[in-house]
Amino acid sequence: MNFALRIPDYYKDEIMQLKGEASINQFIINAIAEKIAALRTEAYLQERALRGSREHALQVLDKVADIPAADYDKM
Repeated sequence: MNFALRIPDYYKDEIMQLKGEASINQFIINAIAEKIAALRTEAYLQERALRGSREHALQVLDKVADIPAADYDKM
């Protein structure tokens, strides 16, 4: 699929600075792929959240040992 894409100069300048060895075309393809992955991940997590339950989460947390945190885990 080919189509014309108008990119504002300020975005073009940013792309030119960030793209490294990749072409602008490859940079844009990668950006599209990242956005698709982010949207799919968000949709997946929302769907999983709808299947979850507070009761089940609390049951899982009840299985955690009631001991003080290790020194490296303390804030």
